[in-house]
Amino acid sequence: MSDTTAYTPPKVWTWDKENGGTFASINRPIAGATHDKDLPVGKHPLQLYSLATPNGVKVTIMLEELLALGHAGAEYDAWLIRIGEGDQFGSGFVEVNPNSKIPALMDRSGAEPVRVFESGSILFYLAEKFGAFLPSAQPARTECLNWLFWQMGSAPYLGGGFGHFFAYAPEKWEYPINRFAMEVKRQLDVLDRRLAEADYLAGDTYTIADMAVWPWYGGLVKGWNYGAGEFLAVHEYKNVIRWADQIHAREAVKRGRMVNRTSGDPAGQLHERHDASDFDTMTQDKQAAE
Repeated sequence: MSDTTAYTPPKVWTWDKENGGTFASINRPIAGATHDKDLPVGKHPLQLYSLATPNGVKVTIMLEELLALGHAGAEYDAWLIRIGEGDQFGSGFVEVNPNSKIPALMDRSGAEPVRVFESGSILFYLAEKFGAFLPSAQPARTECLNWLFWQMGSAPYLGGGFGHFFAYAPEKWEYPINRFAMEVKRQLDVLDRRLAEADYLAGDTYTIADMAVWPWYGGLVKGWNYGAGEFLAVHEYKNVIRWADQIHAREAVKRGRMVNRTSGDPAGQLHERHDASDFDTMTQDKQAAE
């Protein structure tokens, strides 16, 4: 449907709380805490506060991959932050991430706690801390970071642009959907051309660049994000599909997708994760239910 009513911006913008669609209750033009609430702290040095959105899944995949490599120091507690209920505006969360967005990480392994926010920063921090999934030699290192920052700069078009207008806006308008669909398809073409010449984004090796991009664009071609696969003709991007399937087959990726998940098949939801055995308990509960 086309928007037939022309909009003339006022001289000064004012916030209309009722005009925000699905996420109106969690979006606001000011920062800071709305209420006092301390964050829980578990038994591991790494404390993750998150939700299994694409940005949250990046980090749980990384942590599970580190553990699969044998990095015992990557054991972590993953606490559920229900953004629909405003948990991200609690005083404890705002102290970790003043931008009030998931994921947020506290590393308590040193003399002074280190807060890490923004998903790309968390991936980079963990890669450097454990010496894994980030090439040390050039040019592969910079190629990895090229794609990491490409994702950080481009994903808002999916989450904040296409996804909002296609799936969540209170009304469907032709212009913004077409504008963002064009941009998403261009980005998918960028990926497809890169993956025609390399197994992974940084080259022959699986890195944090793949972990950053896969939950967004891999999820899109696999039909997990917005249900827009047919609309965007994602079947055209054969190399992206090959790459998405290759990463999805990794056991650590499967585990990482479950952590802090509250939607979809209940059998794939592990709301909080405090020990590797939590996955076994989840499987046992599923079998008992059957």
